[in-house]
Amino acid sequence: AVGLATKVMPHNFCELIEASIDILNGKETNIMPDFFMGGIADCSQYRGGMKGGKIRIRSHIEIRGKKDLVIKDIPYGCTTGSLIDSILKANDEGKIKIKKVIDNTAKDVEILVELAAGISPEQTIDALYAFTDCEVSISPNTCVIVGNKPQFIDVNEMLKICTFNTKDLLKEELEIKKNDLLEKILYGSLEKIFIENRIYRDIEECTTWEDVLLKIDIGLTPYKPQFYREIIKDDLIRLTEIKIKRISKYDTFKADELMKSRAQELKETEEHLANLNRFSINYFKNLLKKYGKGRERRTELQSFDAIKGTEVALNNQKLYVNRADGFIGYGLKKDEFVCDCSDIDDIIIFTDDGKYYIKKIGEKVFVAKNIIYLAVFNKDLKDATFNTIYKDGESGISMMKRFQVQGVIRDKEYDLTKGNPKSKLMYFSANLQGETEIVKVTLSPSCSAKNKTFEYNFADLEVKGKTALGNILTKYPVKKIDFKSKSDAAKKKTTDEKAGENALFKGK
Repeated sequence: AVGLATKVMPHNFCELIEASIDILNGKETNIMPDFFMGGIADCSQYRGGMKGGKIRIRSHIEIRGKKDLVIKDIPYGCTTGSLIDSILKANDEGKIKIKKVIDNTAKDVEILVELAAGISPEQTIDALYAFTDCEVSISPNTCVIVGNKPQFIDVNEMLKICTFNTKDLLKEELEIKKNDLLEKILYGSLEKIFIENRIYRDIEECTTWEDVLLKIDIGLTPYKPQFYREIIKDDLIRLTEIKIKRISKYDTFKADELMKSRAQELKETEEHLANLNRFSINYFKNLLKKYGKGRERRTELQSFDAIKGTEVALNNQKLYVNRADGFIGYGLKKDEFVCDCSDIDDIIIFTDDGKYYIKKIGEKVFVAKNIIYLAVFNKDLKDATFNTIYKDGESGISMMKRFQVQGVIRDKEYDLTKGNPKSKLMYFSANLQGETEIVKVTLSPSCSAKNKTFEYNFADLEVKGKTALGNILTKYPVKKIDFKSKSDAAKKKTTDEKAGENALFKGK
């Protein structure tokens, strides 16, 4: 089943050993992936490798000189070839502008990216992360078999299970070693008694096999209480297999020294069993000391913000609009030009009835008729302040409103008015820096107001959310509203580095 597919990330050997030691010491662990090819990894959403987690991995990219970038490593799962192909594809699609890519990889990864003239290296680095395999996202899924059933387990829990399994194996090894030493000590003692007490001579006159074994057993009887187990028939048979040469050259001193050595080894083994946790910790420490050199972490752990492609893509298209029919796109070359854009930009569109939309740009996209304003919906416009005056379709009252467009969903219809039919925008301005302006309001000549004209400064109006209905400007019918003046701050020219033009008017 696809949902049970296992994708366990590689981790650092030294960190796993150190984490196992922490587990045996009763401490909590939080291990993070480490990739052989290095790179930078954001594991803030790793979730211990559980399903639903995510890792973002980036290459190290350095600026060399004024127009070259050097990629020093490649993300996990990529090759130099696939990485270069993704860069060339992004260049062909107009998302980045480069002259050429040179693969200088030998022992270490080195991919040289030569930029086109006038292109910002810093912006290109962000674009490489956004549009190429210089940044990849991996979704781990730690699914393992436990008790013949698939289970989703946190990698820290998995390491804990493996650590205690290792501890159990070490215990089994020690018990096997202990039993082996006990048997060697037992047989060494039997052999010594058999030879030094010349029991072998007592069997010379025995006529049957049973008599031989019986004589040996009788000879060993006084010493049986010192043995850790009963003497069995196989032990007696083994003594009969000792060769004459072995008996004649038997060295009591060497035999005693060997017995002492085995007794000391048995004592140490029993101590290890009695202090199994400490023995296991020392085992892991020895592993780290023996094999840890040269296995240091290669991947740098770092938190980094996601790069939105719309914010770093180069302008490779032009935005056009047919206001009356309600179409926008980069294919409407016979219609009104608005601004330069990229083919992945979002566009914000306002119509004269107070409706507005966020649309993905395309060759030809229908929005709504009677468009009064549209612009590339970039990070600057998301912080912009819109100043509006509209006539409510039900009451006829003129409402004024200052708001920002934030937290919007693509392709959803929004309304800056009360939503009543026949509502209509009478004044609209978009201000990237939150500027205010003074407008001149001319009332209908037939109204009963004494002053048929007055001025209003939007600086007196508080900026509210996009769903606010606004404040009353006047209850009298309005003939027209004219722009009078901007504040001093609004007169300063602000430049959009991406467009290379007056950012205040990147939209019409």
